[in-house]
Amino acid sequence: MKAEATLRLRSGQALHTPPAEPAAWAEPAAWAEPVTWDGTLPASPPSVEQARRYCESLARNHYENFHVATLLLPPRLRTHFYSVYAYCRWADDLGDETGDPARSLDLLDRWEEELDACYRGEARHPVFVALRETIEQCQIPPEPFHDLLAAFRQDQTKTRYQTFAELLDYCRYSANPVGRLVLYVCGYNDPELQQLSDYTCTALQLANFWQDVRRDYRIGRIYIPLGDMARHGYSEDDLAAGRYDERFESLLRELVQRTWSLFAQGLPLVSRVDRRLAVDIELFSRGGMEILRRIERQNYNVLARRPSLDTGDKAMLLAAVLARHLFRRHKESPNGKPVAALQ
Repeated sequence: MKAEATLRLRSGQALHTPPAEPAAWAEPAAWAEPVTWDGTLPASPPSVEQARRYCESLARNHYENFHVATLLLPPRLRTHFYSVYAYCRWADDLGDETGDPARSLDLLDRWEEELDACYRGEARHPVFVALRETIEQCQIPPEPFHDLLAAFRQDQTKTRYQTFAELLDYCRYSANPVGRLVLYVCGYNDPELQQLSDYTCTALQLANFWQDVRRDYRIGRIYIPLGDMARHGYSEDDLAAGRYDERFESLLRELVQRTWSLFAQGLPLVSRVDRRLAVDIELFSRGGMEILRRIERQNYNVLARRPSLDTGDKAMLLAAVLARHLFRRHKESPNGKPVAALQ
C-alpha cells in the first residue's frame, strides 16, 4: 500500500487493453501490468500452465525478498505462493499506482468481481486462473482475499487515524490476511496460529509505518495516530515541517515500544510450524525487528533519515536465521517438535 510512484490518469481514460485472442496470451509479456489495466478480461482464459508462468514471473521480477523466501519452502508450495503473491501485488498496485482514487475504486471492484468468479470456477484473468488451483488445493476461504481489498479501498478515502486502536483495525485488513494466506498455503488453519500470525503481521506493518513517516506524508497519509500526536504536543504542521524534537522522539518511542510488544506476542508461532516455514517467519520477523532497532539507534529521528536494510544486511540476517535453525535440528524433543522459540 505504499506508492513508490504514481501515474496521473484522467478518470475514465482508455488504457492498453490485453489482446483478446488466446494465442496472444501465450507469454507473460503479452499481459497487462496492473497500472495499465482498464478492467478488460480476455475473451477466453489462458491455460493453467500459462497462468502459473505469469504469476511466477511477477514474483521473481518484482520482489527479490519474496523469491528468496520461497526458495526455502518445499517446491510443491512455490506455485501456490506465486499465485497468492500475484493476487496481492495486483490488488496493491490497483489501489496505489493509478494516481486516481476514483479509478482505483472502480478497478478494485472489477478485481473483486473476478475474485468471485474465481470461486465459481469462471475466472478469465491469468492471476485468478492460477489462484483457482491454489484455492482448491489449499482450501482457502474467500475472506482473506476480500479483507485485503477492503484495506486497499480504505486507502482511497481515509488518510488519517485518530487512535492506535483504529490503526490496528486497519492492519487487520491490510496486513493480517497475508499471514493467514501463508498459513493456509502451508496447510495450517488453526485459529490459535492465525492469531499469532496476526500479531506478527500487524507488527511488521507498524514497523513499516514508523520507517516511512516522511514518505507517507509526502503522498498525503499519516499513520501515526492523531490522538497520540496531540497527547505529545506534536501537530500535523510540525510533521509537515519535518520538525524533530523531544516531542517527536517521545511519540515515536512509545509507538515503537508498542510494536515490540506485538512482535513478542507473535514469536511463539515460529516453534509451532514446520521448520522450513519457521525460517521464513523468523526471517521476516527479524527484518522488522531490525528496522525497530535502527529507529532506536538513530534516536527515533526517522524524519532526517529513513532506516533500512541493504543487501548485505539482509544476507547476514538470512545466514543467521538459517544457522540458528540448523542448530535447532539437533536440539529437538523426542516427539520431533522444536523446543526453542524465536528469541
